[in-house]
Amino acid sequence: MTADPNRTEPKVSHADLYHPSDAVKRAARIKDWEAMSRYAADHPEAFWAARAEELGWYRKWDKVLDSSNAPFYKWFVGGKCNVVHNAIDRHQSTPKRNAIAYLWQGEDGSERAIAYGELAREVGKFANVLKASGVRKGDRVTIYMGRVPELPIAMLACAKIGAVHSVVYGGFSVDALHGRIQDSSSKVVVTCDGAFVSGKVVELKQIVDDALKRENGVTRVICFKRTGREVGWVEGRDVWWHEAMKDASPECATEQLDAEDPLFILYTSGSTGKPKALLHTHGGYSVYTYTTLRYVFDLRDDDRWWCAADPGWITGHSYIVYAPLMAGVTSVIYEGGPTYPQPDRWWKIVEQYKVSVLYCAPTAIRGFMRFGPEWPRNRDLSSLRLLGSVGEPINPEAWKWFYENVGGGRCPIMDTWWQTETGGFMITPTPVLPLKPGSGTRPFFGIKAEIVNEMGEPCKPDEEGYLTILAPWPGMARTIYGDAERYRQTYWNRYPGRYFTGDSARMDADGYFWIIGRVDDVIKVSGYRLGTAEVESALVSHPAVAEAAAIGLPHELRGNTIYTYVILRAGHEPSPELAEALRQHVGKEMGPIAKPEKVEFVAKLPKTRSGKIMRRVLKARAQGLPEGDLTTLEE
Repeated sequence: MTADPNRTEPKVSHADLYHPSDAVKRAARIKDWEAMSRYAADHPEAFWAARAEELGWYRKWDKVLDSSNAPFYKWFVGGKCNVVHNAIDRHQSTPKRNAIAYLWQGEDGSERAIAYGELAREVGKFANVLKASGVRKGDRVTIYMGRVPELPIAMLACAKIGAVHSVVYGGFSVDALHGRIQDSSSKVVVTCDGAFVSGKVVELKQIVDDALKRENGVTRVICFKRTGREVGWVEGRDVWWHEAMKDASPECATEQLDAEDPLFILYTSGSTGKPKALLHTHGGYSVYTYTTLRYVFDLRDDDRWWCAADPGWITGHSYIVYAPLMAGVTSVIYEGGPTYPQPDRWWKIVEQYKVSVLYCAPTAIRGFMRFGPEWPRNRDLSSLRLLGSVGEPINPEAWKWFYENVGGGRCPIMDTWWQTETGGFMITPTPVLPLKPGSGTRPFFGIKAEIVNEMGEPCKPDEEGYLTILAPWPGMARTIYGDAERYRQTYWNRYPGRYFTGDSARMDADGYFWIIGRVDDVIKVSGYRLGTAEVESALVSHPAVAEAAAIGLPHELRGNTIYTYVILRAGHEPSPELAEALRQHVGKEMGPIAKPEKVEFVAKLPKTRSGKIMRRVLKARAQGLPEGDLTTLEE
């Protein structure tokens, strides 16, 4: 991917640098970023061994890293551990057992506070329920639930007994759920009667029932009662959560596992072919997620941490369930839609629970921008000290809106780049690093990232290329469940010895990384390569635009032409004059070659449930072609 010499790069001012305050620097866990970065680069195994020492082990490892069968790396070989020992068990002999693990709020306003001691009892009881259902070490359990505390309880119960959980986002279609149950050979499914989202009920149990009408090996369905709606029932197979838990003992020994024993599988989006089940293990994943959360967000005992993702995504696995519990902090979980019943729902929660760190997706931020800044400004958000961004590149306009209107101009934004495959943050600031809106800044300690061209040669500063990782890290997925060769081919064959992320990016002269987007999300117009994210960022920088999506459509003269979809902010109406103004605005921001052929105003965009725009669906619709797998669509 050699950069075209005539290409106009996005306008990013190096003067647009946000320095942390003295107070932030004084409070930071890592005060000398450069020194820590150098040490981790020069002594990676010693660095990760020292981080692992902060956690509890039944037996210490014999070897930090085994590269003998690359790319199937092994970490902390010979070590005996269990993520539940560090997330729950070790807190029970300290005052932490009385501290709040989860503050949960339902969309209907109902609330629950669950202490670490209560969490331990509930996890122990459900672990015994799973055992009574025939689940043993290594068995797969499919979890298909709404955002209720019982979802992390079910995950932790699986981990406690050495079972492998496969969480499927609540609301995925019958086809998607059935395919994942079949692929994982699950014998138990855990679900809810339904889930509340944006004033509607998602019929989870009905979807499970429809999926299980097809060939499957499921012998038990455990259903948590959330909505109280009447649901179908199969006698002998289905049991209510509350009835199964009623007589279950809270005493259940935590299984002592090898560091490389599987913890979970998690399916990636099916937008580019058959979904892949990435497999993560107990030892390395625990060390990596715990370390990244503590260093990037400087979490302290008195923090109220809110990762506003869903536990069903990798963001929720790593930074709602496992890492925050290992760190012993209080997490907030909210069940429903972000703007239900009004656009200040999130800000009310921040105010009510005194949230100190908020971590969310750029999609959510852009959605809030549509309603104007008065909604967050009318709430007391003074408890916030850090903000975070996850899921996709954040455009500078949304970054600044978030910083000014939610963070009050005082909260640094930790813009994190990572993937299901990586397990945790890979390119991210820590609070002491100066920030550039739209940049993920630098690789995390011990992560060796490099941008290369088609030939695998390092790119020059500001030259676009492929983002690769040169060395293994503890949180990496070990394989694709049931398909090791696909794992090798997908991630390691393109550039031997390097992990191929599938993302395009560039690095500026200061060593800051700018993620452009998936390699497939590049439009070639008259020989110029233009990232969809760059065009979208240019559109969103216009004061009338809340969200945008760009696609390339075939053009007989130019190769491709740019077609864009725009959601307007409140107070702006679609018009031909505004469409032309937006075309000119993109041309001014990026150069005339980037002017969209058409600007279409829409009320919503097709997105996955993790908030990523499904551009292939827009492209298919525009061309009148089949839209393919839609199981990951939000609606």
